[in-house]
This record gives sequence, structure tokens and C-alpha cells, in this order.
Amino acid sequence: MTPSLSLSASPERLPIGALLALAMTGFLCIVTETLPAGLLPLISDGLGISPSMAGQMVTAYALGSVLAVIPMTIATRGWRRRNVLLLTILGFLLFNAITALSSHYGVTLAARFFAGAAAGLAWSLLAGYARRMVAPHQQGRALALAMVGTPIALSLGVPLGTWLGGLLGWRTTFGLMSALTLGLIVWVLVKVPDYPPQPAHQRLSLGKVLTTPGVRPVLAVVISWMLAHNILYTYIAPFVASAGLGDRVDLVLLVFGIAALVGIWLTARLVEPLLRKTVLLSLATFAAICGVFGVLGHLPEVIYLGVAVWGLSFGGAATLLQTALADAAGDGADVALSLNVVAWNSAIAGSGVVGGVLLDRWGVAAFPWAMLVLIALSLAIAWGARAHGFKPGARSMGKPLASGH
Repeated sequence: MTPSLSLSASPERLPIGALLALAMTGFLCIVTETLPAGLLPLISDGLGISPSMAGQMVTAYALGSVLAVIPMTIATRGWRRRNVLLLTILGFLLFNAITALSSHYGVTLAARFFAGAAAGLAWSLLAGYARRMVAPHQQGRALALAMVGTPIALSLGVPLGTWLGGLLGWRTTFGLMSALTLGLIVWVLVKVPDYPPQPAHQRLSLGKVLTTPGVRPVLAVVISWMLAHNILYTYIAPFVASAGLGDRVDLVLLVFGIAALVGIWLTARLVEPLLRKTVLLSLATFAAICGVFGVLGHLPEVIYLGVAVWGLSFGGAATLLQTALADAAGDGADVALSLNVVAWNSAIAGSGVVGGVLLDRWGVAAFPWAMLVLIALSLAIAWGARAHGFKPGARSMGKPLASGH
């Protein structure tokens, strides 16, 4: 370990400008991923393909993240950190531009795959980068700020992209995403500090990271929690339609997004002194909401209130889980966080399959109970990972972040 990292930022003040640049990178990752969802009819018409084929643009992006993140993370561990960050942003610049200009479906899918690969590398980098900028006792708050772009993108990305697509066309919308990255490159160069790569003797192999105590329990919680969350999030439209809110999906998602932002704000204050308790409380709260939805999910007022509490409990999930994972992994945090990308995106992909089977066979009424089983599993794993994965007490006295992050 290299304790000098604790001096890389003022012990009192967070590097707000640099952390917001990381948040903007996360925002770009999410919006680039979800943009086709609101533009499917326009893309379908523009490329002369079916809406289902246009939907594979999202699949290609997710595959790029899952398949490329681990080899790319390992391959770039010897690079200076800001160079890796700029590589991911340049990936968005190039591949969103190709998407905007391409008239060939195969080229478009390839561009989406490589954009997803850039996103996967970014997600493996952002958490460690944010933690490295600050003293150990500030790492949780720094990560919460660096992750704030995610709920903003989730709540506003699709409606914003849909509106821009209708106003300017889907190609122009992807072009604007590329233009946005130009400003971000300048922002990173001006505000984000550079760090040397992790020394070779501190780089842990994938197998070593996986066998580090605490890593596997945290990854198991990531998979089960995100699978439960995304079953409902992916199929939110048919679920709320059963309560007569089929034409208010946008409002339901807005309620979720606002509540998630509040959740991030609360997590920033709780992650340092009460990481374990906050994880357990978040899971228990979501479990309670699943039960309420199972019994009273046909009532509109219950949907709105439940979605708000759900968003509140979920807003800090990325911060809590990545902090716990990086703490457990120590010198292997970069590799562990790349595994987190795989686990997270696999859960998203799996939720589409699981949710689709539930919807076809038993209808939306089955969602809350399936989710409850998954969250109960998450809660049991987190509860049992007391010694390493989710330790009790304040984390400020924990070991400082290794120099590779």
C-alpha cells in the first residue's frame, strides 16, 4: 500500500470540479447506453430496420461493456490514469460520431459495441479515480459525488434524448453527444489531476482478486440487488399500467430519479461512518417496498409513494457497493471494479430475460415476489459478510487506497 495517497487532496475540501468531471463521464456512459430506447421508431425508420433490430443497439452496447472491461482494465493498468480516462472519453467521441453518420446497420452495431467497451473501461476507472483524489476518510463522499451523474442520466437521459430526437433527428442527437465529449476532454485536462500507474509489484491477478476475502460476497450482492432492481425498472411501464398509470410512466420515473438523487445525498453522509448499516437498511427498505407492491401495487398512490422510497433506497447503491468492493480488494481494486462492471451489466441483461419470462407466464403481479426473494438473498449475504465485505463501524480508519487507483 502507498499511504502517501491520503495526501493527494486537502483533508477538508473535496476537489469538486474534478469529481464533477468524473460524474459527467458517468452521465455520458448512461445516456449513450439508454439513448436508443427513446429513439427506436426514428432509428428504425432511418436505417430501414425493425424496432426490435434497432433495440439490439442497446444489447451491443451492454455486450461491449461486459466482454471488454476486464481485458481492457488489465491492459491499461500500466498507463497513467488520466490517459486511460481520456481514452474512454475519446471512445465516446469517435463511436457516437460513427453512430450518427452510419447508414449501415452492421457498422452501427459495431460502433455501439465499442462505445460499450469504452463505457466498461470508464466504470472500472471512475470509482478508484475518485477515491484517489482525496484522503481515506473522504473516499465515500468523493465517490458519491462522482456517481451523481448516474441517477440524473437514468431519470432524464431517455426523455431528454427522445425530446431531442423528435426536435433534431436521432443522428443529430448522437452527434450532440459527441460534441459534448469535446467539452469534457477540456474539462478533464484542466481540472482532473493525473496519477502514475500502479507499480507492477502491486498488481494482483484476476484469480487473486476473486479469492480476496470479501470480494465475492460484495459481487454476489451486486448481482442479486441489481437483478431485483432492474426487473422492476426495465418493466416499469407494464407494472404501473396495472395501477392505471400507463400514461404516466414519465412522471413515475421522474419521482424515482428525484428520490435517487436524495438517496445519493444521504449516502454521501452515511457511507463513511455507517456503510454496513446503510447497505442493510437500503436492502431491508427495498424488501419492504417489494412486499407492499405485492399486496397493494394496484393502487396509484401506493405506486408513487413506493417508487419514491425505492429510489431513495437505491440512489446510493453504486457508491455503497463500489466503496465496499474497493475496500475489500485493496491493491486489486481496479480489477475488482472491472468485475463489478461485468456483474452489474450481467444483472441488467439477466433482468430483461427473467422479467420477460415472469411477465409472459404470470404477469406483473409476479414481479414483487420474485424481487423479494432476490433482495432477501442480498440481505442474507450482506449480513453474513461482516468480517470482510461489509464491515461494521466507521470505514475512515481502514487501509488507504493502493496507488494503482
